[in-house]
Amino acid sequence: MGRLIAVLLFIAVLVPGVLLARAWWLAVGRRAVAAGGVELAEPTPEGTRALQRQAQHGRRIRLLGLLLGVAGIIGSVVALAEASVFLWVPILVVGLLLGVLLAEATRPRPRWTTSAPPRRPRLGDLISGWLLWTMRVVAAAQVAVTVSLWNEGELPDTVAWAALLVPLVAWLLAEVALLRVLVRPLPARGADVPVDEALRTWTAHLVAAATTVLGLLPLGTLLLRAGIDPERVSEGYDFLPVALVAGGFSALTAGVAVAAFLLGWLRPVRTTARALAG
Repeated sequence: MGRLIAVLLFIAVLVPGVLLARAWWLAVGRRAVAAGGVELAEPTPEGTRALQRQAQHGRRIRLLGLLLGVAGIIGSVVALAEASVFLWVPILVVGLLLGVLLAEATRPRPRWTTSAPPRRPRLGDLISGWLLWTMRVVAAAQVAVTVSLWNEGELPDTVAWAALLVPLVAWLLAEVALLRVLVRPLPARGADVPVDEALRTWTAHLVAAATTVLGLLPLGTLLLRAGIDPERVSEGYDFLPVALVAGGFSALTAGVAVAAFLLGWLRPVRTTARALAG
């Protein structure tokens, strides 16, 4: 009976990761509608220039993130020599995702005429609130687990600081980008409204996905580490290690799933794509 309960607990803890992946799958439709709106309207010259500027800005800052990741790899090699080989991929991923977040948080304002009086969209019109709050909960959970393990002496100081700072910086950049999305007034010309909505939708989904990935992957790693710790296993059926291991697997699989969506969404908003293309 105890083993059956452990298996059921393992499956139950995996459910949130499955639900999160499904929610991001549903977000594909929202982005497709936004892309289709751009195709169904002919942007003004200001709207076309805004799309070009946004695409160039995104490429430049993401390249900066790539260079940041490469610099981090070089620094790890200097500090840890061959022991750093297992850190190369995580460092590169962190640099790339921070570049995505920085690009969205610093996007230049479009130079079209804004509405008077200024009108602004609701965040719920751009992205599911469930995805946003999941992003925030994941970041907060990552910080809480890191602090708990650090206080118990299970994490070295360098690892703990990295596990704290990366999600916090990502969270801050995401909130800045979302705030800028909300405070920017809508364009005055109706032909530019679909372009503006698509740009806002892209930003909201990119920052939410990048921050969620930067929270889920280290969270899953820490939970797995805590779950397989021999000191946490007692005689009989101890369900805490089972829950920790299941939570770790759930976080890692959900993080990989969100990252897969993110990779397909890095392309900028275009006016040449087919309407309602995924």
